[in-house]
Amino acid sequence: MSARQKFILSSLLPALLLVLIFTYYPFLKGVVMAFQEYKLFNLKQVHFVGMQNFIDAFRDHQFLAALKNSVYWVFFSLILQFLLGFILALFLNKKFWGRGVYQGFIFYPWALSGFLIGLIWKWLFNSQIGVINDLLLRLGLIEDRIGFLSDPKWAMSSVIIANVWYGIAFFTIMLLAALQSIPSELYEAASIDGANGYRKLLDVTIPYIMPTIIATTLLRVIWIFNDPTLIYGMTNGGPGGATHILSSLMLNKIIYDGDYGAASAVGVIMIVMLFLYTLFYLMVTKSEKVGDF
Repeated sequence: MSARQKFILSSLLPALLLVLIFTYYPFLKGVVMAFQEYKLFNLKQVHFVGMQNFIDAFRDHQFLAALKNSVYWVFFSLILQFLLGFILALFLNKKFWGRGVYQGFIFYPWALSGFLIGLIWKWLFNSQIGVINDLLLRLGLIEDRIGFLSDPKWAMSSVIIANVWYGIAFFTIMLLAALQSIPSELYEAASIDGANGYRKLLDVTIPYIMPTIIATTLLRVIWIFNDPTLIYGMTNGGPGGATHILSSLMLNKIIYDGDYGAASAVGVIMIVMLFLYTLFYLMVTKSEKVGDF
């Protein structure tokens, strides 16, 4: 090994060790724990139980409810975030007075933590002093205050609304950057061919930014599926588990039950689901430029 190779290796070694210690070791440890009975309050009785944690998970009605909630949570959050983010990106791509101020207001939520966003919306949806109930009453749309976060009929919709508001900024930022990279010559050529605004959108804009759309939607699904912070800030999974998704249920099993084995099993199921989704998504989109922004 040459001196140059030794220098490169010694430079990379600290970073490699950090990745191994703080990423791959916890991951492998979690996979092993998924096949163990590993409870915080009974560490002397840790032992392998095979697939029992996974069997128990699929027999648990709370897990099945969280699985269904996770599908709703990801699907509606993603669709609404993308559509509203795309509309805002198209709007901000035009030149007008004060555009920078509007961009600042739209991008600001993305700078906040999900838990803080959850606390803000928790107060907005509050049944007694919340602004949303007050506005609906003043507009005559409701006759009595609604317990948005305490009523299972409203709770899941409420946290999805908050998540949509939170995630619009991500799509706006990414899609606006992609829109600004489209050469003006393409639009000029489309105009010469007689294309109107609608045809330009379908034939020029969307095809050109499709790699960005594919990449951002893929990433956003993974983030939404994995992130329980907003739900924890708003409802902590309540009422009665009505807003639990898999990631928040996994945290509950650790924090309140101390059952690391069961929590790890839920985590492994989530990893498998995301892996299969990613493979299916890339196969369906047939994208070879998914990383191009």
